Amino acid sequence: MKLHLPMIALAGVALLSACNKNDEPEVVGGPADPMADQLANAAPVELPPSVKATKQYRCKDNSLYFVDFMTDDKTANFRTKKGGEPTQLKAAEAGQPFTAEGGYEVSGQGDEVKITVPGKSAQGCHV
Repeated sequence: MKLHLPMIALAGVALLSACNKNDEPEVVGGPADPMADQLANAAPVELPPSVKATKQYRCKDNSLYFVDFMTDDKTANFRTKKGGEPTQLKAAEAGQPFTAEGGYEVSGQGDEVKITVPGKSAQGCHV
């Protein structure tokens, strides 16, 4: 009986080693992508700019404003309250004032800026 177990195991290994002698794996593909041509000819995707700097400004009238300057140097998010709903400001060219409808404007990106909000005149603000 002891002699039969190794022989059975050896026979099983020999049978399994004979299976699938193909050296290259077989790749089975699904149906062709119906949008392959559209995707190949699509324009490159441009990601939105990320936040470059977040600054909190105190102005002459003691008001507090929050500005997120973006990496494209043409976009900024402006908030009148910390965690408040942002107003997106845009500049025509990098280095020009950021503006939005309604009378919002931020001139500059450093520690000293001029900020205009609806109902108030422009005022100097600092970090």
